[in-house]
Amino acid sequence: MKQLFRNITLVAVALMLTTTACDDGFAELNTNPNAAIEINPNFQFSWIQLRTSGERYENWRAVLIYSSTMMQHLATTCGYWSGDKYFYNAGYSSSLFDRQYTQAVKDIQDLIATLESGTAGDQTMLGMARIWRTVIFHRLTDIYGDIPYSEAGKGFIEGIDFPVFDTQEFIYKDMLKELEEGIAQISDEGGFGSADFLYGGDPAKWRRFGYSMMLRLGMRMSEVDPAEAQKWVEKAIQGGTLQAGEDAFIEHTNGPEGINRNGIGEVLDLTNGSAGEGCPRLSATFVNWMKDHNDPRLDIIGTLPVNGTEHNGMPNGLDTETLLDNPTGTSADDFSTVNQAIVKVSSPMMFLTVAESELLLAEAAVRGWHSGSAQQHYENGIRAAMKNWERFDASIVVEDAVIDQYLADNPFDEANAMQQIGEQYWAATFLNEYETFSNWRRTGYPELTPVDYPNNVTGGTIPVRLVLPQGELGVNPNMQEALNRQSLGTNFPDHFTVPVWWDK
Repeated sequence: MKQLFRNITLVAVALMLTTTACDDGFAELNTNPNAAIEINPNFQFSWIQLRTSGERYENWRAVLIYSSTMMQHLATTCGYWSGDKYFYNAGYSSSLFDRQYTQAVKDIQDLIATLESGTAGDQTMLGMARIWRTVIFHRLTDIYGDIPYSEAGKGFIEGIDFPVFDTQEFIYKDMLKELEEGIAQISDEGGFGSADFLYGGDPAKWRRFGYSMMLRLGMRMSEVDPAEAQKWVEKAIQGGTLQAGEDAFIEHTNGPEGINRNGIGEVLDLTNGSAGEGCPRLSATFVNWMKDHNDPRLDIIGTLPVNGTEHNGMPNGLDTETLLDNPTGTSADDFSTVNQAIVKVSSPMMFLTVAESELLLAEAAVRGWHSGSAQQHYENGIRAAMKNWERFDASIVVEDAVIDQYLADNPFDEANAMQQIGEQYWAATFLNEYETFSNWRRTGYPELTPVDYPNNVTGGTIPVRLVLPQGELGVNPNMQEALNRQSLGTNFPDHFTVPVWWDK
């Protein structure tokens, strides 16, 4: 795999042709101006997967600065970590949009156009690429609402310079169709082989990954369109979701280029030149929840404070001055930090885990959409969530007996099942903060207490979306109509408080 990582950097220059914002130079080429650039689809798919994982830039801003602190996994007194105190920073908020559209979106559209033309690749490759396109776009629409989708990334291959902003409802229904059709295209022959960083081209695992994505997207609609949600959840269950040990993740390496490294690790890995930008600490909300449940993950996720012998979480919404009046600690060294073993530049980046799928299956059973045992899926989800940390470092071992004791101490309670499932999902998705943020908005669990820092832009409520780039309004005439139909006014910071379509 390391050799493949090195090879990918060699194709980077060629791929940059598909990600440039300006097409002027292509007019001189003696080729069809609307044809996809034919790059080896294996290298291109690897590149796209790494681009979807993201670099330091968007992982620092959209994942850590905003999502992790809003979801009270992390906290910091550092003022520029805008999510902790509900401030608006235009560049940080739009970072995922800015990077994904100029990189992963354009490249996946180009790859699919090449595969559909039949000039390279095969149908199994095409099916996998269609599933991966859904991975890219569902994150974008979950975070921003209505976005360019059907016409996105087609400026070069189809001459569409100003893509329409599709409604999230349309996007979701089309993504589910894409998943169904993409899964059907995957046979036991062909595929990307070792160029696929998720499953090494294993078709059976890819089909189960596709159905697990279908489960996630179907469940996302549970509050806004229960009938449609149930239909797709039942299809996913019938198709078969991820099995034990089949977590969808990319195993990063320390180079040779930035794209090969884990973007979160590039921010938090103190052993690799990072200064731990923003000095985040584990949030008091998260630490106290784990303490209340006697959760063994606390010693995996956290490192003891410099000035303490017990884990201690930092309250969200404090600065260096207000921290001095905090009864649980007055210095950053009084609070637990993130364990360096799980935030290395070579740490895996999770996209969808068995734990998430099992917890969603538990919810489906509670809703009456699945004949399986809600308790069994709930316990499976917790077990998988704890075992998943073993992937991050050889020093992390979670014994079965420890998990058994945790399940005995925290038994499934049918009367409070939705809260239990939602809270366990929150715990299971630590560092996969886009997913944490989305599932919290859908379920309302855990019940987080907002902060009300002076001059915050939300009126002391937790944001329910990130804000689209203001600059897009000046270059794409279709954006204004999208803002109007979502009741998003001209004051961009106000957009934080307007729910997306499925968040009802």
